[in-house]
Amino acid sequence: MLSLKHITAGYGSSHVIHDVSLEVAAGEVVCLLGSNGAGKSTVLKAIANIATIHEGKMRLSGRDITHLPTHALLQAGIAYVPQGRINFPNMTVRENLEMGGFLLNDRRILEERISGLFARFPVLAKKETHAAASLSGGEGQMLAMARALIMQPNVLLLDEPSLGLAPKTVAELFHGLHAMVEEGMTILLVEQNVHLALELATRGYLLAAGKMVFEGSAEELKNPERMRELYLG
Repeated sequence: MLSLKHITAGYGSSHVIHDVSLEVAAGEVVCLLGSNGAGKSTVLKAIANIATIHEGKMRLSGRDITHLPTHALLQAGIAYVPQGRINFPNMTVRENLEMGGFLLNDRRILEERISGLFARFPVLAKKETHAAASLSGGEGQMLAMARALIMQPNVLLLDEPSLGLAPKTVAELFHGLHAMVEEGMTILLVEQNVHLALELATRGYLLAAGKMVFEGSAEELKNPERMRELYLG
C-alpha cells in the first residue's frame, strides 16, 4: 500500500533521515522505533510533505505521491496525526471535526461520518459543544485522531499518540487502536512506549541517526538481547 524507497529528507537544506526505505501493506500496523532524535517523526513528516524530500520516491497503491501537497495527500488517502494533539483550541469539538472534513462536499456524508466518530469516541459526543481547549489530554488526542479519521483514510500516520497521557488514558487509547486494527485500518506508528507499539504492530523498523538499521517482526523486536545489540552495537 505505502512504499518509501531511498528517502532522504529534512528541513530546508538540512538532511535528517538518509536513504530510508520501508513498506506498509494494506491492513498492516508497522511501528518505527528508535531513540530520541533518530528521525522517526521526520519520516512521518516527509510522508505528509511537511519535511522536505531531497531524494527518493514514495508510492501509495502504486501511485507516485512523492511531491503531492498535503491536502492532495489527504485526498489520496493519507491522514497524519502529529505529535502534541494539535487541534483548533477555540473551536468546539464538532467544529474541529467539520474542519477535518473540509474536503467533503456533501453535508449529509459529513454528518454521517461525525455521527460514526461520536459512536467510536463517546466522550467526544458528550463534549460536542465544548471548546477543544477545555478537553483533557486524552480527550484532545481522541479529537485529533477523530479529525484525521473523518476522511476515512487508507493509511493513518500516528506520531507518539501516548505522549504525556496518564496510564489509564493510554490503555483506553490503545484499546481503541486495537479495535481499528481489527476493522482493517492500516497504520504507521511512532510510539515511545515500545511495549505497546509492539503489541499493536506486526512489524517494525529501527532507526538510528536517521538511518534504518533493522527491519523485523514484532516478535523479533521484542527480544531484549536483539534490541540491546541494535541500540548499543
